[in-house]
Amino acid sequence: MNEFLERTYFNNTVQDYAIVIGAILLGIIMVKLFKRTLLKKLKQWTENTSTDIDDYIVDTIATFGLPALYAAIVYAAINYLHLSERAENIVTIAVTVVITYLIIRFVSSTILRLLRVYIRRQENGEEKVKQIGGLMIIINVIIWLIGLLFFFDNMGYDVTAVVAGLGVGGIAIALAAQNILGDLFNYFVIFFDRPFEVGDFLIVDDKLGTVEYIGVKTTRVKSLSGEQLVFANSDLTNSRIHNYKRMERRRVVFKVGVVYQTPYNQLKQIPDLLKSIVLEQPDVEFDRAHFQKYGDSSLDFEIVYYVLSSDYNKYMDTQQSINYKIFEEFEKMGVSIAYPTRTLYLHNDNKEGDDNGPVSTVTT
Repeated sequence: MNEFLERTYFNNTVQDYAIVIGAILLGIIMVKLFKRTLLKKLKQWTENTSTDIDDYIVDTIATFGLPALYAAIVYAAINYLHLSERAENIVTIAVTVVITYLIIRFVSSTILRLLRVYIRRQENGEEKVKQIGGLMIIINVIIWLIGLLFFFDNMGYDVTAVVAGLGVGGIAIALAAQNILGDLFNYFVIFFDRPFEVGDFLIVDDKLGTVEYIGVKTTRVKSLSGEQLVFANSDLTNSRIHNYKRMERRRVVFKVGVVYQTPYNQLKQIPDLLKSIVLEQPDVEFDRAHFQKYGDSSLDFEIVYYVLSSDYNKYMDTQQSINYKIFEEFEKMGVSIAYPTRTLYLHNDNKEGDDNGPVSTVTT
């Protein structure tokens, strides 16, 4: 048995390999016991606390701390062996890769959490959190680039030339992709300035619809007719946008005209009648109703009121009820709603030179 343990392979005895394997197994067992006992109890305790910082610390230990411990145990145990220079380099590179990966993931996770906490404190925070996917892609790319530069620097490579090359390449890419970078920067403008969010109803020039998705380059809007409209972020930030989701109440102005044959006493009753009709509607605020002007073929009244909601369907239901009621009340009063008419006066000249020839009228 002793002879077998004393056998040497690659500058190490079988006993040395057994000690290393035993140390690794013992370390793994101890970490697993820590995870199933102490860490499990800590997690149960943090779930009952009012703050979520301790939850994050425990989750971070489980996600990143324990894998780092496993890597440290393996690295420490392998260092017990007498390895060749090449083997030592391979082990060092492997452990460095694992630690770099864990550090990058930890930094990315921490930034994402801090960003979510910051956004949730804002108005409509939960909706905004859903839109940070594009931002996190950019942040992760930056973190990974920095992490890889540090990794190669620790490996002994000269990263100065790489950084200089990235700088020159970045300028070339920026010149070649100005539109893409413009949309990217405008994505940050939309994300932080919040001119609109997912779920908002927008009118942009002659296009209108509900925002479905805000991406790094484009924003997608579902129109009322059902198709998807795709806007470049630069187009939206350079346009005049009507955002109806932010409207707390809707101002409504409409007109109704009656015929010129309407008696004077009925004409005076119409503004009060219109006011009472508007006030009968739920969730509205009356502003005014006036005999506005003498139209081409009607006596025009202007009515202004507010719908105490931004919902377009609510506005249309209210206006429809008002229109029905106006028609009903005018019918009871015997008042006719005007429609476009034209009266032609025809003058027939007297053949004998009489200037006072007969005049006839035709109304159409």
